[in-house]
Amino acid sequence: MIGLGSYPDVSASIARIQAEEIQQRLRQGIDPVEHKKSEKQKQETAIRGTFKAIAEEWYAHKAKGWAKETARKARGIMDDSLFPRLAKKSITDISSADVKLVLIEIHERAPRLAVKARQYCNQIIGYAIQEGLREDGRELSLKGALPKSIKGHYAAVTKPNDLPALIKAIDGINSIHSKVALLVCLYTATRPGVVAGMRWDELNLENREWHIPARRMKMGNDHITPLPGQLISMLSELQKLSHESPFVFPGFRDPINQHMHRDSLSKVLRENGMRGKTVTHGFRATLRTIARERLRIDPDVLEAQIAHAKKGEVQAAYDRTQFLDERHKLIQQWADYIDALKTSEIVVPLFKNAI
Repeated sequence: MIGLGSYPDVSASIARIQAEEIQQRLRQGIDPVEHKKSEKQKQETAIRGTFKAIAEEWYAHKAKGWAKETARKARGIMDDSLFPRLAKKSITDISSADVKLVLIEIHERAPRLAVKARQYCNQIIGYAIQEGLREDGRELSLKGALPKSIKGHYAAVTKPNDLPALIKAIDGINSIHSKVALLVCLYTATRPGVVAGMRWDELNLENREWHIPARRMKMGNDHITPLPGQLISMLSELQKLSHESPFVFPGFRDPINQHMHRDSLSKVLRENGMRGKTVTHGFRATLRTIARERLRIDPDVLEAQIAHAKKGEVQAAYDRTQFLDERHKLIQQWADYIDALKTSEIVVPLFKNAI
């Protein structure tokens, strides 16, 4: 038995036509109930069925229970890495091979990001199955799709004698925006994702300070990082080229609404001879190690600069006020140390007036 609708919504003549169609399917060996379910699923899939549409639904569902930083990173992976190639793919038809190609591309520039992207893709397809937009059992098969990566710390320059090669590589970069962004990473040891999103309204060039709002920090608290004199002149020059973009390092395609992607900075480093030697996130270890060893900087001052949490303290107060004067001295001293290396392959001696 199968219902055709209620009278008078469905007239007798329409019911007879529908009944004849059902009988015809039966003669062809087609189960009318299953056919009706299939047609309903096709209609719903046509409305909601692109990878992007389902990914957005999945994100809205998951983000409710995520920390802000987790949601921000997931949003970035979707917008910058998955959607450009997968957005218009049908959620019903998208295959493991389709997704693998994208994951390999991501892996070539950011192996850790590719692992996260694979996790998100599996969850998005799982969500589609739960919503009835993809058949049960049709999960993605992505195990082993990515090359094995050596686990461990980020590649970083931590020996003073290796620092001149890094400086030379940055000096050889043609793009003024990429060069200055990398120098901000190197001089301040700020996370590359935060540097890439630097905004003009966050900067106080007169006071040589960069006020980063809590929403953009991993620990979820406001952070102030001093800027050395070397960066002030560079940033002033970039401001003349901003063309109304709110971002210090605007995106190429949409400079008003998008900023440079953090992965492009590591890509530039690789292209300039630093593949396997360091990534931009590794600059944090460079400051933490070499400034401690060569400049004898107090560990607490260094930890405050790289915005690491300290147990047993109120983090908001720690980030806002603690060691700010000392960090102004640290950042200028560190920048001067780096400048001294530009003119000599010999590691400069320890500073006498260390913090």
